[in-house]
Amino acid sequence: MARRVHPLTLDLLERLEEQGCPARQCLTWALDPVHRARAGKEPDERAAAKDAWVSELLREWGSCGRVLVVDQVPLAVVVYAPPALAPGAGAVPTAPASPDAVLVTDIWVHPRHRGRGLGRVLVQATARDLVTRGGLRAVEAFAAGGPGAPGCTAPLDFWLRTGFRTQRAHPVVPRVRMDLRSTVSWVDEVEAALERLVGVVRPAPVPDAAVPAVHRDDGDR
Repeated sequence: MARRVHPLTLDLLERLEEQGCPARQCLTWALDPVHRARAGKEPDERAAAKDAWVSELLREWGSCGRVLVVDQVPLAVVVYAPPALAPGAGAVPTAPASPDAVLVTDIWVHPRHRGRGLGRVLVQATARDLVTRGGLRAVEAFAAGGPGAPGCTAPLDFWLRTGFRTQRAHPVVPRVRMDLRSTVSWVDEVEAALERLVGVVRPAPVPDAAVPAVHRDDGDR
């Protein structure tokens, strides 16, 4: 079974949507509330706005995500950006993200493959990318701490299990942080982690009727 982590591209983002991933339509962190309202509510409008944001990230900042592909089917994704390029993050109670950190804006694992370590591999792949760039100190995320949390993120316990610590507590949207210096010992283990994944079955296509209409992620992982 072929398992690889690829840099995020617009093509892969579109293919993830075919698997039921809400990331292509989630604008929670990509746009501030005013521009989110202007982007429209139709799926095509939201997807176009997200594509435009990812295109800007790739052009202005470079690599901004990783996609886990199993047997040529994308099953998990993480997207990250400098806080200055994620204006929607300023609207949550635990904002702003730290200026020395990169912010994870979207993370998703296919529901059929959660609980098997794919989310951890995404975190490791993110850290490896950022460490090799140099000059970056940490990764942060706004976690889902309770009912009413914004979409496109993961529950607080996932972040705490994968090396993050609570930076600013909140009952709904706590902010978590991982120091990149603490990841140096395992950032070269992504390929080995892929080989250790247990119980990852051959992916099956998701029928169109099964693709959810909501624009949020219920977490991992």
